[in-house]
Amino acid sequence: MKEIQVLRAGIIEHNVVSKAMKIMQKKRINDEIGDTLILVEHTEIVTIGARAKRNKVEVSSDYETSDVDRGGGITWHGPGQLVIYPIIKWEIEEQSIRGIIGKFEQLVISALSDCGITGYRDTKMMGVWVDDKKICSIGLAFLHWVSRHGLAVNYSTPGNRIENLFCCGLDKGTTTSLEKLGYLLDKKGQSINRNVLEEAIISNLEKILNRTPSNIQEWHPENEQ
Repeated sequence: MKEIQVLRAGIIEHNVVSKAMKIMQKKRINDEIGDTLILVEHTEIVTIGARAKRNKVEVSSDYETSDVDRGGGITWHGPGQLVIYPIIKWEIEEQSIRGIIGKFEQLVISALSDCGITGYRDTKMMGVWVDDKKICSIGLAFLHWVSRHGLAVNYSTPGNRIENLFCCGLDKGTTTSLEKLGYLLDKKGQSINRNVLEEAIISNLEKILNRTPSNIQEWHPENEQ
């Protein structure tokens, strides 16, 4: 079974990680690095994907925004959200965009299950849902079948910052966080925080992505050149 390096980062601005990911994607294409998973949290930003730009989706001036080279609509990033970026070279037998998205949906569903939460897919929109609300968004970009961008899991987002947006074209209030739905503790009685979610994600990598987590370490994007 292949290995996947896991990089656990602190709170880092989206544009900083985005630049590092582009460098890492090229390195992965050239086999200069192995498969890598970045776990990070961002300061607040609303990213605007290709579909949102085509549809001229407007975002309130109350939010900082950034255009990104992935498909989809707008996605909120900020405190109380775990962001997962896979820099993975997908094997020939894995090369299905919908299949890869399905793997990441299942990764989050399995991690939530470990926390005692029932997540599921919904025909309204890809991602992961809980109690008819969307708590995980997924948006990927590929180059030579190496993935970039990723997924965002909302566990304790502030105020109504995410609920006030038409995230992914859905009605306001459809996208929310686990805390807003009343999911505060996992099955062990621990607070559902970023660390608990990261551990649940890492523990499911082998089963869902068929890759063994290795070389788990703290990451600083400025090291990528």
